[in-house]
Amino acid sequence: MTVTASPTLTKRVLLAAPRGYCAGVDRAVVAVEKALEHYGAPVYVRKEIVHNKHVVETLRDRGAIFVNETDEVPEGARLVFSAHGVSPAVRAAAAVRKLDTIDATCPLVTKVHKEAVRFADDDYDILLIGHTGHEEVEGTAGEAPDHVQIVNSPDEVDKVVVRDPAKVVWISQTTLSVDETMETVRRLREKFPSLQDPPSDDICYATQNRQVAVKKLAPECDVVIVVGSANSSNSVRLVEVALQSGARSSYRVDRATEMQDEWFEDATTVGVTSGASVPEILVNDVIARLAEQGFADVQEVRTATEDLMFSLPRELRPALKAAGEVDPRPRREKRKELPLA
Repeated sequence: MTVTASPTLTKRVLLAAPRGYCAGVDRAVVAVEKALEHYGAPVYVRKEIVHNKHVVETLRDRGAIFVNETDEVPEGARLVFSAHGVSPAVRAAAAVRKLDTIDATCPLVTKVHKEAVRFADDDYDILLIGHTGHEEVEGTAGEAPDHVQIVNSPDEVDKVVVRDPAKVVWISQTTLSVDETMETVRRLREKFPSLQDPPSDDICYATQNRQVAVKKLAPECDVVIVVGSANSSNSVRLVEVALQSGARSSYRVDRATEMQDEWFEDATTVGVTSGASVPEILVNDVIARLAEQGFADVQEVRTATEDLMFSLPRELRPALKAAGEVDPRPRREKRKELPLA
């Protein structure tokens, strides 16, 4: 009997694009870097500037001091607000301590804050779809605490009570799963037929783009690796999207050293992506680690090209201009609906 050897299957990596840093994250991280360069250490940062361990550790090594609240910052010191935004109460507390603040809030988060203020002024009940305890949700809810209810998931819709079903609007955290958010909205609209939509998408373009890319590659993947930290909402969502879209398994890692060999047993195709607060160096480390295991064929799966950039926070611009520095990320106006900070 003749035995024919089966051909060796090529191990490959499908690399999602877009992935990694979004415009808001880039702006916030560069803001802290420029503040350290221009003013010197220490520069204080409220919470994590973005939700990524590597970024926070790198900035800490350069002289950034991360704090939970403004009362941990010496009076008169310089404080950066993170990309996730803060409530008016936090701004007021910083003013009392005479802190020199730099607002690195993502302009897309600022847009949602403005929506909350506007709808509260019109006396709407505002249903904020998001995760209780997340900094972004705390900041947005703090804009109109008497009008905002947080809805964490579709399963919480039954518990929602409003004053007037004819004056209800939904807004959302910017880093959610698009599909789950739309399911929450569907159930809310069943309960409140007059539910109004926000004037434009609250889930940011980068979150949506990264989810679309994962949906495209996941059906072909035995394993999908998502690079991102555990407290990064958009990174955690990417794992969920990969599994829902057909990947056999999916894992989130902060760095390549966290990958386990058994994840790739019998795998021939591995998908790789990263959350919106992840520097590309961490993705490169994952690719290199996979290459050591035979996954040397890397194919990019691109579903969109991003060119949106935000100028640095206005508090930084005069000082940098006086020092002869030019903002390397000029404002681009291709997305007219976005109110830039």
